Amino acid sequence: MAQDTRLKKAMRDFLTHSFAHKYSYNFDWLGRPIIQYPQDIVAMQELVWRTKPDLIIETGIAHGGSLIFYASLLELLGRGKVVGIDTDIRAHNKKEIEKHPMSKRIEMIQGSSTDESVVGRVRAIAKRHKKIMVCLDSLHTHDHVLRELELYAPLVSLGSYMVVFDTIVEELPDSYWSNRPWGKGANPKTALDVFLKKNKNFEVDKGMDQKLLITVARGGYLKKIR
Repeated sequence: MAQDTRLKKAMRDFLTHSFAHKYSYNFDWLGRPIIQYPQDIVAMQELVWRTKPDLIIETGIAHGGSLIFYASLLELLGRGKVVGIDTDIRAHNKKEIEKHPMSKRIEMIQGSSTDESVVGRVRAIAKRHKKIMVCLDSLHTHDHVLRELELYAPLVSLGSYMVVFDTIVEELPDSYWSNRPWGKGANPKTALDVFLKKNKNFEVDKGMDQKLLITVARGGYLKKIR
């Protein structure tokens, strides 16, 4: 399927045109906007169920849909918590997250994911857990994502995953990012490429890319192998 050139063209066309319509904003998880493509939601469910983490760290909170998504999966596993980090946790979003039934498994930290004081708090939490997964989905500039990768990679457990979202920036027209501090040549994908050249503890889960086809995290599903 992944070698079907007609299908791959259709996939690229769909991603290009659907992104222009902010397609990922169409979906909620248990009542909160999740801002993800359905294929990536299903993929993350597979990884959580397969690896059974007891701590999921997510950079970038937005409306909180992803936090609630991960928390609901951990609730089914009967253990664990989610830590969400964001420089701007808006009051109305925080209120909705805190009153949600899944809030009992969620802790939010306001601040930059690369700030040493924030990283220190996360490290302290991580010490109390055995199986850790990391999801990077905050500021999409090259330098920021590369720093996140360097800081959070050591926290990922052997056999678990670190997922870098929005590598898709490199594949889409640069005009889509004209009002953003990222774009072609400087984005999560370029940061990931630099990281993987010097860190051999992770490998790209190519099988995930091949079966998803439609994903905003192409090449971003990283498994810790050593």
